[in-house]
Amino acid sequence: MNSALITSGLSAALDYTTPLLCACLAGLWSERAGIVDIALEGKLLVAAFAAAAAASASGNAFVGLAAGIVASLALAFAHGYAAIDRNGNQIVSGAALNMAASGLTALVGNAWYHHGGRTPPLAGAARFRGLHLPGSAALAHVPWIGPLYAQVISGHALPVYAALALVPVTAYVLKSTRFGLRLRAVGENPAAADNAGISVRAMRYAGVALCGLYCGLGGTYLSVAANAGFLRDMTAGTGFIALAALVFAKWRPWPALATCFVFGLLNAIADRLQGLVLPGIGKVPVQAVQALPYLATVILLSGFIGAAIAPRASGVPYIKARA
Repeated sequence: MNSALITSGLSAALDYTTPLLCACLAGLWSERAGIVDIALEGKLLVAAFAAAAAASASGNAFVGLAAGIVASLALAFAHGYAAIDRNGNQIVSGAALNMAASGLTALVGNAWYHHGGRTPPLAGAARFRGLHLPGSAALAHVPWIGPLYAQVISGHALPVYAALALVPVTAYVLKSTRFGLRLRAVGENPAAADNAGISVRAMRYAGVALCGLYCGLGGTYLSVAANAGFLRDMTAGTGFIALAALVFAKWRPWPALATCFVFGLLNAIADRLQGLVLPGIGKVPVQAVQALPYLATVILLSGFIGAAIAPRASGVPYIKARA
């Protein structure tokens, strides 16, 4: 098989993996703290819109990143207030936020820019460009290793490397720090954690805040790096696939990376299958090709996941017993 085809496919897979991975790790933090969050899609969407709007206005991609994170955090804290302070139904709250995000981004985008919800095209410093790692040019002509380093590992935008770096950071913090152990305790047995002097409310809000932070990075990547601006509903189900990846990974960071990369690879393959002509059938409809990653999600979850046990207190409001 052509090595150029392989390297380009792997590079595209890594790009597709980035927003999925950010959303998957975001959901991991939230659910490990005991808060089910199906509003990952909405957070990605508002972050993408806010980042593109701020980057367009300022001409600076980092301003866009800050705006994307703030917008995502605002939605995260709204969900936290409903789920933690008001003991509301977490599924209903998340669904409502998803619908609100879809409607508000389209409404505000059309009111501001008058292009069907699209922001102006981003260029120059308003976008995150690919970074060329040291030695990539020198190694580019070395068979296999050179193209792998120069085209797959090197050449991606800063948020890609940030998302990958979050995997070991998340794994270490969850497993080896006091904060991570307390957050996991709250997600497993909040009553016992409360009796041990741990603030269930504070830890759950911390998980929700980290969820917003990670989604802010993923949403910003979509509009300020992968694309040159915001398009209406551009997340296209990324948040929901991330939830599926989280279940498949059994709420663990490293398996989450592997699972998200598989889904990213499926998207990259689907891109390259568009326009495929099959003998006796003819040209495969583009809609059928685009459905492949979603179909694969259903197949993987139904046939290969095995027993996936969520944190025991996930989705359960904690009401402190009165003395």
